[in-house]
Amino acid sequence: MPTYVAIGRDTSGAQRKERVSAETPSDARNLLKDQGLYVMDLKEESGFNLDMESIKTSMTKVTVKDKAIFSRQFAALVNAGVALVRGLGVLADDCSNPKLKKALLAINADVQQGTNLSDAMRKHPACFDNLYVALIQAGEVGGVLDEVLNRLAKLLEDLARLQNQIKSAMAYPVTVGFLAVIIFVGMMVFLLPIFADMFEDLGADLPVFTQVMMMISRFLRQPLNWVFMIAGISAAGFAYRRY
Repeated sequence: MPTYVAIGRDTSGAQRKERVSAETPSDARNLLKDQGLYVMDLKEESGFNLDMESIKTSMTKVTVKDKAIFSRQFAALVNAGVALVRGLGVLADDCSNPKLKKALLAINADVQQGTNLSDAMRKHPACFDNLYVALIQAGEVGGVLDEVLNRLAKLLEDLARLQNQIKSAMAYPVTVGFLAVIIFVGMMVFLLPIFADMFEDLGADLPVFTQVMMMISRFLRQPLNWVFMIAGISAAGFAYRRY
């Protein structure tokens, strides 16, 4: 019988992590519900899979497009008179972004415990920034949450469209720059050493600029230096996606 790991909130609102053995995920949820635990996240226990899932979630970034889609769908549900808890549950089930999905499940649990929607969202700054939360709070106070969500969706859709236009405009110069770097590295690694040997045989005094190029060439021909450079670029890319 498989074992499932669940993260949820009990009747007092405290977050708990529980393990339960059950035939299916549905049975596991029912068992935990009988124990007074509202399940926010449930996974089958498997060390490797759990670690990979956590890594995937931590590396995933909630994009402007993700928030725009959520806002538009949430506005439609609120405008149709669907309760916040039910609407958040539906959107969490349909969400394809693991980080946003996890946040929506936690927000849903908080709202069920009586927390305001804006206060629940404020706990997840990686998904909802201060401006977003402030506008949601204004919508709650003024009783116009659906209108605020529609305006947020429009704002985020326009921002996503602008980002796409910028990416399209940057595609050509980025491609040219990438090719230029490849050509430069190729010259430093394969072509310049040939001239370096020629200059050394001639015993000529080289200009400072040429000496600098020779130093760069020697640096790029050391395999260990490439390991450090690739590790640095990978770390920078991870930090950018994470934060």
